[in-house]
Formats: sequence, C-alpha cells, structure tokens
Amino acid sequence: MTTATPAAAAAAETTPVAEPVGFEPHEVRTDTSTRDARLKWVVVVDESLPPGRAVNAAVCVAAATSGEVTGLRGPSVTDADGTLHPGLPWIGCTVLAAPASEIARLRAKAVASLGVHVADMPAVGQQTRVYDEYLTAVSTTPADELAPHAVSIVGPRNRVAKIVGRLPLMA
Repeated sequence: MTTATPAAAAAAETTPVAEPVGFEPHEVRTDTSTRDARLKWVVVVDESLPPGRAVNAAVCVAAATSGEVTGLRGPSVTDADGTLHPGLPWIGCTVLAAPASEIARLRAKAVASLGVHVADMPAVGQQTRVYDEYLTAVSTTPADELAPHAVSIVGPRNRVAKIVGRLPLMA
C-alpha cells in the first residue's frame, strides 16, 4: 500500500473535479473515419522547444489524457505472429504547434469550455525528476505563470476546432 505524500495530498485537495469527458461504449466506432467521432483530440506543443523536449511534453500530456478520457483507446490486436499490440487512440490525435503564449491562452479557453478535457505540461514538468517537487511547484504558482510546454484538449469537434483555430501541424 502506498501513502500520498504531503505535496500529493495538498494537490488532490485543491484540484477541482470536472465532468468526465469520453465515449459511451456504443459510440466507439473503429469501422468509420476519425472525422465521424463525436469528440476531437488535439495536442498543442510549444514550437520553440527542441525536438526531444517537444516529444516529451506531447507524450506526457497524451498519457495524462488517455487515462482520463473513457473510450479513447481502441481494442488491442494480435499480429500474424501472435504478438499483442495494445490499442491505440481510435479517434486519432492531431499534434499542432504554437508559441508558448498562445498555448497558455488556448489552455485557459479550453478549461473554460464545458465538456472539454484539458491536460497540460507546465515547464516545471521538465525541470525536476522528483514528482513531489513538481506538485509543490505547480500548487504554489498562479496558473498564468506556469508557462505550459504542451496542452492536450479533447471535446466536441466543433468546440475543439474553435479553440485551436488554424494552428499548423507540428513539423
């Protein structure tokens, strides 16, 4: 059994509970285009990050998202040689690029949108190797000072499209 550290307990006490975002089992349609899905998933990454940090930020927010949005992953599949391949997101995920200041604005807009899941990676997430230090840093820093490196947004297609506008694909 594990016990939450003081920093983790403090973070949990102040974290607002949002309505869950996800798919009902009957909505998971792996036989149709991703554009037919009710929800859209995008990850927006700071365009100024070096490639390794950009990929790290994108993967971290994707991991946080996949654990919170129900029905996001499709079924696992076994290849012809008998090797299992875990399910991937059946709705796809578009990875976009934007300046850091724009990511902060997008995050705020997404957080204020009903029915939208938001997961972000503040810069401090790449500045420590001790998770409790990350929890302490985030819990003691105002949201507008967190400098997000990436944000993951899942929600109704039209709402997500309106939030991200015409950002370019990450190169």
